[in-house]
Amino acid sequence: MNSVAISLGNFDITWYSLCILVGVMLASLLFLLECKKYEINIDFGINLIFWTVIFGIIGARIYFVLFNLSYYLENPVEILEVWKGGLAIHGGIIGGLLFIIFYSLKYKVRILKMTDMAVVGLIIAQAMGRWGNFFNQEAFGANTTTAPFRMWSLKIHDTLQASADTLAAKGMTVDPNTPVHPTFLYESVWCILGFFILNYIVNHKRSYKGEVFFLYGIWYGLERMVVEGLRTDSLYIGATSIRVSQLFSAIIIVVFLVWHIVNMVRLKKGTLPQRMMIEPLKAENNDERENENVTNN
Repeated sequence: MNSVAISLGNFDITWYSLCILVGVMLASLLFLLECKKYEINIDFGINLIFWTVIFGIIGARIYFVLFNLSYYLENPVEILEVWKGGLAIHGGIIGGLLFIIFYSLKYKVRILKMTDMAVVGLIIAQAMGRWGNFFNQEAFGANTTTAPFRMWSLKIHDTLQASADTLAAKGMTVDPNTPVHPTFLYESVWCILGFFILNYIVNHKRSYKGEVFFLYGIWYGLERMVVEGLRTDSLYIGATSIRVSQLFSAIIIVVFLVWHIVNMVRLKKGTLPQRMMIEPLKAENNDERENENVTNN
């Protein structure tokens, strides 16, 4: 499969890049619609999107490089070749989240409100971005002959053949000639389902500010815990067989679930902080109008 979508002279635009671009555009559109809903200045929203994407890509690349440090120390030029793949979603989330926190503090906007607005678009962007893995024929799972959906290609064959010994040392036996789990598809479908669930909660069932963000972390963490166990390209902690993404997802699930339960209990008891309470839309808009850099006034 050709990973190049468009060639302009010596410049190639890959399917991987296009999938990420489409995902970013969809996420941006959804976020700007939320800005309009809450009467937040569009320029504020565009600036937040632009820098969040930049820091997200930087974070995703740094995360991936750090867990493949020996390779990139020998091939430092390839650190910048992000169009070839190698963007770790957990690193991207960390990078983007850190910037959202910084930007929200700078302009005195509710951080949890911003994260709630952002994750609905983020999860649909993840769904689209995973198809970039399909075009690169990467991020696939272990062998299977029974799964309803399977994939195989010469690139998958060569990748499995080259990594067979390394995977065997981690306790995973692979056959280059047998189809594999399309883990990119599993995650894409899970994220699309998550998008509809989170979108419904945002519009009908949100109990407190930050709830959508916490539920996103739990939802995505559950999927990653399961699907990561199938993948053949996982990042590991040193020489151990502990997969970084599974450990990270487990921590996120536990922390966010506990936090969510605590907040729901506090809400029921009437002890939830006022800043986290859901107010009528008009009241929420008035809350942000205090900052003229953020609102449409």
